Amino acid sequence: MKALILRLLIVLALAVAALSAAAWWYAQRPLKLVQPVVDFTVQRGFTMRQAAAAISAAGVDVSPRALYWLARVTGKAERILAGSYEVHEGVTPWLLILKLSSGDVSQAELRLLEGWNFRQVRAALETHPDLLRDTASLSEADILRAIGASEQHPEGLFFPDTYLFDKQSSSLAVLRRAYAAMKQRLAQAWEARDPLLPLASPYEALILASIIEKETGRPEDRGLVASVFANRLRIGMRLQTDPTVIYGYGDGFDGRLRKWHLETDHPYNTYTRAGLPPTPIAMPGSDALNAAVRPAPSDYLYFVSRGDGSSEFSSNLNDHNKAVNRYQRGPGS
Repeated sequence: MKALILRLLIVLALAVAALSAAAWWYAQRPLKLVQPVVDFTVQRGFTMRQAAAAISAAGVDVSPRALYWLARVTGKAERILAGSYEVHEGVTPWLLILKLSSGDVSQAELRLLEGWNFRQVRAALETHPDLLRDTASLSEADILRAIGASEQHPEGLFFPDTYLFDKQSSSLAVLRRAYAAMKQRLAQAWEARDPLLPLASPYEALILASIIEKETGRPEDRGLVASVFANRLRIGMRLQTDPTVIYGYGDGFDGRLRKWHLETDHPYNTYTRAGLPPTPIAMPGSDALNAAVRPAPSDYLYFVSRGDGSSEFSSNLNDHNKAVNRYQRGPGS
């Protein structure tokens, strides 16, 4: 009897060893893919069975049942993490399971550019193929509440940068990160401000930085452009900056600034109204923020584009008019 039991135990051990060897062979076997790179998404709350089915449906030639049991016998079936994943040729069942259990998700990126307005930011979010469009049905006020912003207007509140995120992430989550980044950068800039700066709050600095961002063709001119606006604010002179006027017309602006645009009063018309406009007009980058709070020392009150991206600066109207004639109106003006 003991000999029979011993033989049975040996047979069982050999069978287990054979099954283990077969399972390990299967686990290490490269899988065929419908294309060199296959993307798949494991939704939040998916079981391992559902994840295996999603992987197979995406174009990985793997048996969902076999993949499930391999995950189960190795103790990883309950440890899978939601997210978007990317696999390449040569992937094996075991590598798939390791990806799922470690959360080795694939990432996408969104680039928010200096000088963009909020309409452009929304368009970038809502057309990005790897972001959930959870802002599409929300008003601007809804978006601000959802990201925890205390401001009443979204313009300029988001820091321009390249943001990496897991595929199928929330658009609101990316916006929340961009909002937090701008708050941090603005606080740092405000802390380092010139003590004689003619601005009353970080938000005013953000408004001025947005104007500097839109008015500057060359980075090296930012400090002097900032000095012109700061000098004007100190003496109560109107800023008279075209980008704010254009911003006030929104989508109704046809691309050509005319005299009547400058003469028609609205909250963003800095030709008809003194001081800063009520909100930023775009997203300023770090250089514009720093220029706004620490303008270059100068007595300049005017500047005009030279037509090559640079600007000519003047401290009096007579010199400014000469520069305008030289660079804007041409010879003989």
